[in-house]
Amino acid sequence: MSRIVVKIGSNVITRKDGTLDVTRISALVDQVAELRRRGHQIILVSSGAVAAGRNEIRPEHRLDTVSQRQLYSAVGQAKLINRYYELFRDHGLVCGQILTTKEGFGSRTHYLNQKHCMEVMLSEGVIPVINENDTISVTELMFTDNDELSGLVAAMMDADLLVILSNIDGIYNGDPSLPESKVIREVLPGAVDLSSVVVAGKSTFGRGGMLTKSRIALKVASEGIEVVIANGKRDDILLHLVDNIDGVICTRILPGERVSGVKKWLAHSHDFVKGRVVVNAGAAESLLDETRAVSLLPVGIEAVEGDFEKGDLIEIVTLRPSETLNPGNTAGTSTEPELKALGLGCCDYSSTELRTLLGKKGHRPAIHYDYLVIF
Repeated sequence: MSRIVVKIGSNVITRKDGTLDVTRISALVDQVAELRRRGHQIILVSSGAVAAGRNEIRPEHRLDTVSQRQLYSAVGQAKLINRYYELFRDHGLVCGQILTTKEGFGSRTHYLNQKHCMEVMLSEGVIPVINENDTISVTELMFTDNDELSGLVAAMMDADLLVILSNIDGIYNGDPSLPESKVIREVLPGAVDLSSVVVAGKSTFGRGGMLTKSRIALKVASEGIEVVIANGKRDDILLHLVDNIDGVICTRILPGERVSGVKKWLAHSHDFVKGRVVVNAGAAESLLDETRAVSLLPVGIEAVEGDFEKGDLIEIVTLRPSETLNPGNTAGTSTEPELKALGLGCCDYSSTELRTLLGKKGHRPAIHYDYLVIF
């Protein structure tokens, strides 16, 4: 049995006129039901709520972008989950809805609560259908798109496979509109950037584009999860992908080495840091040494920036060789020094406590290796 996260994009289940493509949704549900019968655990991350709501209601007043999104998602989410519920019930299956926000992944407690909910659902045979709660997620609180959400869910649930279904066949080695461009069939472990070949652009009804998909896919694959980007409008695409049928057009990003659940959470949590520490050259060298597992000790820290509590996420940076900094500096200088980001982790001290220990030996780690990730 394997655990598969399937992200369904807005353009996959929405027609050109903005209405839900019920036929396509039904076909995808049929495939999920078949995979369930084979023993796989499936988690759906489904877009389409805003598009569904947009077709259902016509505002009487002129609304700004945020208000429109909140209104359409509130109406459309009910319509979308009801459709999924009825279609899965025809197969004797039950689905359940989880609406989440980006902030829910920033707190370790909230993160584990979401994970526990999904684990219980899967253990009881319920298919989680996840979407961003667009009624309260606005501006900086929003995910880039559901590609980012699906990557977070795949990492959180320690999935074996993440399938991102879009309305094109995969990542192309050029502009997909040009006949000479071809789908990149396979990306080997260790790849860190595909921006040189990906053409930036956004979906018709979604917020994301292929550049976002490629970045999320590479990050998830680096954590030991295989990622496939494929065309969700192709018949039986999920079954063909899982069966590894020859000739299926898609992009497979092969996984790197598996990392722990905590490390996966940290790797996706840069948006939630509450402060940062500047470490000296010796500490930076030790942290970057891939042959050893080391923690960050107070003796290697030169400065603390920001106010944070014990257990908060903080960023680790180091000065470029030509720069200097006053120990304990909290306000900075008139000329901002050039800093290099090294990683982040959960600090075992508050900012106030840590400032009293700068450069001192004989104290417990500021960030233990188990709660530390190096970029």
